Amino acid sequence: MKKRPESNYSGIIFKLADVMKEKGYSKNRLCVKCGLRFETVQGYYNGTISRVDLYVLAAICRELGCNVQDIMEYSAEHDKNALSHLNPN
Repeated sequence: MKKRPESNYSGIIFKLADVMKEKGYSKNRLCVKCGLRFETVQGYYNGTISRVDLYVLAAICRELGCNVQDIMEYSAEHDKNALSHLNPN
């Protein structure tokens, strides 16, 4: 089985940690309020997930009173760096 990468190696930047801090949420509180596993919230918090689950995004946004773009965004520069890491030539 392939080990998941430390980073998501995409142009997606996760900002969930910032929103949670701003709203006074701990990872445990978000898990309980949304009915999510700690590992799931941890992946979004650290930006290490490789597949986005729409149910999870909706639950987080509903609980935090925010939009998807508040917790994740696309960065072309980040994407370029990711591609150079995957294809060093």
